This record gives sequence, structure tokens and C-alpha cells, in this order.
Amino acid sequence: MNTPKSKKMEVIIPAYRMHSQSFMNVLDGISEEDALKRIENKTNHIVWMAGNFVNMRYGLGWVLGLQEEDPYSELFFQGKALDESFKYPTLTELKENFHAISAKVYQRLHEVTDEELDEIFEIGMNIPFIKETKLNFAGMCIGREDYLCGQIGLMRRILNYPGMKYDVDEKLTY
Repeated sequence: MNTPKSKKMEVIIPAYRMHSQSFMNVLDGISEEDALKRIENKTNHIVWMAGNFVNMRYGLGWVLGLQEEDPYSELFFQGKALDESFKYPTLTELKENFHAISAKVYQRLHEVTDEELDEIFEIGMNIPFIKETKLNFAGMCIGREDYLCGQIGLMRRILNYPGMKYDVDEKLTY
């Protein structure tokens, strides 16, 4: 296992890597048709949730200095509301983007320095107990990924899929 330059990443990196496993597991077996279903027109569909997850990866990469653009940013950036008039990408396309960005962000998580992580990154939350730094943004990304995997897991059950498995694919190294 690679040792990160910043000891601060020793909490973020394992969570990031486990979320990669969870993302693939929670989407396993879901059909493209079911991925677009909403519950009583009140929920986001799985495609939106997966797209927002992938967009978080692009966002984290951007904050850490990667110049990679999410090709579907206009649909998912900052949790943009689902709009059924839009044509959303397929789960297959989102998984391809997930793999394309995740390995690069994972590498960057190992390279980032304490000085970079301590840099101010204002996102306008205006919460007095949260210092808006790049490190805290990384932590918030991890939290958002947890939330989205949980939402997709719930949708799996509502759509009559079995619960998510916690299998680990050792070939998924990011």
C-alpha cells in the first residue's frame, strides 16, 4: 500500500477506496430501465444518485488540482435537482466515468500535502464550526458518497433487488 504524503489522508483514503467498492456493489445487477424509476415522483432515480456520486469524485479531483471535467456536470454539479426533461446518461456510461476519474483522484489523495489540504476552499456553507479547507471538503465528499450509496441501497430494496453485498473486488485498487 502506498503511504500518503499527508498523514491527514490516512482516514480519507480507506473510506474513499471502500466507497469505490460500495458504489460498484450497490449498482450491481440494476437494469438501465429500473435505474430511471422514481418512487411516487418524489425520489431521485438511481441514475441521478450515481451521477451525483461520480460528480463528487470529479469535484474532489478538481479541488485537489486535477483538471478533469465531468462530461455530465451540467446535470449533477452541486446536487442540481433532477429534471425529467433532461436526457441522463446510462449507468454504463456513469460507471465508465467513475473508473476514469476515481483512479486519478485516488493517486492525487496520496500526493496532496498538508499545506495544500490546509488551503481555504470556500463553498459558502457559513457554518461557524466548519473551517472551509480542502481537507474538510474532502471529508464532506466522503460523507456525500456515504449518503448516496445509502440512498441507492434503499432504492435497490424498494425496486425488489436484493440488498447490497459487501464483497471486495481486489482488482479495484482505487
